[in-house]
Amino acid sequence: MSNKIWFITGASRGFGRVWTEAALKRGDRVAATARSLESIADFKKRYGENVLTLELDVTNAEQAKSAVQQAHAHFGRLDVVLNNAGYSLVGMIEEAEADEVRAMYETNIFGTLSVIKAALPLLRSQGGGHIVGVSSTLGHVTMPLIGYYCSSKWAFEAIHESLALEVKGWGINVSIIEPGAYATEFGSAQSLKLAAGLDIYNGLRDEIMGGIATLEKGDPEATAEAVLKLVDAENPPLRLFLGSHALPWVRSVYADRLKVWEEWESVSNAAQGRSRNS
Repeated sequence: MSNKIWFITGASRGFGRVWTEAALKRGDRVAATARSLESIADFKKRYGENVLTLELDVTNAEQAKSAVQQAHAHFGRLDVVLNNAGYSLVGMIEEAEADEVRAMYETNIFGTLSVIKAALPLLRSQGGGHIVGVSSTLGHVTMPLIGYYCSSKWAFEAIHESLALEVKGWGINVSIIEPGAYATEFGSAQSLKLAAGLDIYNGLRDEIMGGIATLEKGDPEATAEAVLKLVDAENPPLRLFLGSHALPWVRSVYADRLKVWEEWESVSNAAQGRSRNS
């Protein structure tokens, strides 16, 4: 397998750092981006010319476009464009303010779109590439307290699924990585924002947070091999779960959904009405 050239957002911590390290260790070249160059300076010291470190706040569309173009010009091509930057808004639906929700979408959705839109003309001109987006198991299921974060991942999933159909004619692959619970820095102040709480939800909030605290969390380092296999695949899948808990959970949730849809099928069908010819 020939060495690949990556563009990775959010490379300073969590999965972004793990996967940047894994790519560089095997001899790939990486344009590693983060909001602070200092947070990724160690990559340059250890991997020299194989890494290009760039400052990037994905909510700045012009900066995103410039970073992608600079990386492409520096390395001559981009094989993998991996959108990892994102954070979670913690708060019940009633609690979070509209500006807090918008800010999260600016990073999780519009920031991702800025990178994708900057990359697509370059990938088309070079004859292909692989766009990879980091979603979550919560792109299929929901939980109270983080409903807005879940909604951003549902939107993320829909955008990437549509994109995959739109660009495949140019030899561009699209994949969505869907991690479960892992022991990353995702619970840190940099990776989540807390909405002001309402006292009426204190009991439910404590129950949910207690459950999250007891979740068995995977080892982030163990994900590197799976991600490398994904980008090396001749026909990469649209979706890839990471972790052993995701598929059983999603399978159970979809079984419940199908059951309810089927129970209400006669009501749904009656709503069709009489067919009309134009």
